[in-house]
Amino acid sequence: QVQLVESGGGLVQPGGSLRLSCAASGFTFSSHSMNWYRQAPGKERELVATISSSGSSTNYAASVKGRFTISRDNAKNTVWLQMNSLNPKDTAVYYCNTWIYILSRNYWGQGTQVTVSS
Repeated sequence: QVQLVESGGGLVQPGGSLRLSCAASGFTFSSHSMNWYRQAPGKERELVATISSSGSSTNYAASVKGRFTISRDNAKNTVWLQMNSLNPKDTAVYYCNTWIYILSRNYWGQGTQVTVSS
């Protein structure tokens, strides 16, 4: 079965960094674009970053551009989100996501909490 498992969240001070990981299984990872979303309390889920299947193309929300970097290693079936210069507005549950078109559905990880606070 398709599985996405995030890790790496935690509590950091403003200005700090975290690196989130998403381990994927149950589908051909190297053929799928991957996304990171986040959802803060009372807010809509927001697309943070996207990476193409090969890793050659990336896109970022304006709010994180220049601070976050998405990357992947298809040999490891893993996608990362490096988060630098964190501020309290980055506090949210972060989710790994992919659209698997042959199944006509989205898949989501369980989420990992990121809290930015002094």
